[in-house]
Amino acid sequence: MKIIRKLAIWITILLIAGNIGYRLGSKNTDVSFSQEKKLLVNTSTPESRDIDFSLFWDVWGRLEKQYVDKSKIDPEKMVYGAISGMVSAIGDPYTVFLPPKENEDFKQDLNGSFEGIGAQLGSKEDRIVVIAPLKDHPAEKAGMKAGDWIIKVNDEETFGWSVPQAVNKIRGPKGTSVKLAVAREGVNEPIELTITRDTIIVKSVAFETKSSQKPECVTPGVVERSVNCHSVAYIRLSRFGDQTNDEWNQAVAEIRALLSENKVKGIILDVRNNPGGYLQSAIYIASEFIKNGVVVKQENSDETVETYSVSRVGNLLEVPLVVLINQGSASASEILSGALRDHDRAQLVGETSFGKGSIQTPEDLPGGSGIHITTARWLLPKGDQINEKGIKPQFEVKSATDAAALDPQFEKAYELLTASK
Repeated sequence: MKIIRKLAIWITILLIAGNIGYRLGSKNTDVSFSQEKKLLVNTSTPESRDIDFSLFWDVWGRLEKQYVDKSKIDPEKMVYGAISGMVSAIGDPYTVFLPPKENEDFKQDLNGSFEGIGAQLGSKEDRIVVIAPLKDHPAEKAGMKAGDWIIKVNDEETFGWSVPQAVNKIRGPKGTSVKLAVAREGVNEPIELTITRDTIIVKSVAFETKSSQKPECVTPGVVERSVNCHSVAYIRLSRFGDQTNDEWNQAVAEIRALLSENKVKGIILDVRNNPGGYLQSAIYIASEFIKNGVVVKQENSDETVETYSVSRVGNLLEVPLVVLINQGSASASEILSGALRDHDRAQLVGETSFGKGSIQTPEDLPGGSGIHITTARWLLPKGDQINEKGIKPQFEVKSATDAAALDPQFEKAYELLTASK
């Protein structure tokens, strides 16, 4: 008992007094584990704290003595559970304690390869919401959509779960299955999805030249056209991960070659269902299009404000640009879209974005566990907050309800780029 008591107090002191780790973003946003700082721990009781743990130990003792199945008394799990409860009592779905396995899973999320269903999750109103299913991965193939609410995982209710809890339950080895019940706007009954997990390898940047998919542009032999059918450079940016900048540079090199030969008339940057990633990558890509100035501001808990500005000389500063966003565009993709809008560098087309504008500082704790604490929030260059509001596009266009139909958001972006060409 004394050993466990010391462990619990020591971890509690860490959570109360610790100011360690490195300034990063959240699971859905801007994270980097490139610089790990040494852990300095004060193992003495903080003098300024007058905390009575007698009730805690009273309950602990009763469980140890009275609970019928002694095999389920796991001191480590009980300590982790107590810490999780303390952190969740704040009421912020993004301030969370992570036991070792969940902490390790989090660190793997942005390295581009893991096993699971291929969906980015968030939390709203104590519910787990799908920010974005990843293209061509099991969740999307099974019919999952951005905005779906996951209400059950393998028949277990998810109300009150944190995002890491949900990820831990849903993720699993390749070839195994998970059963999800999802609620969807406009559908009266829950939708049952059984999804077979697979290896998720995510390429963050995909580039191609595209034209309108209207009949005038795709039907062979048509001479008289009611729309311009020029080609545009279409960039699908699905995340901001470890390899994004290198993949981006490759796409930009191809686009510059096409521009020099007048083979494309502008760029459509698609960040729909992009759940976010590294802040540094969002700034890097914003700098491709913006000459100078602020990309995003960070408002800290002590009311100080940090400014992140254009970081380099871009190669596409004068190229016409339209950005596609939707309710699955979150965090770093909202920072990029908002900066391009505020600098009058791009027009936004689609639907209001997710609204993930808070910043979490992940900190590693002893034994492999971790904690994420909301320490700041993002402000766009003109001062607008993203968090819980999202970004409203200048041109609101609903997505297609039929997968086989034309993409009305793309068609609107294409129209804006080519109308005067």
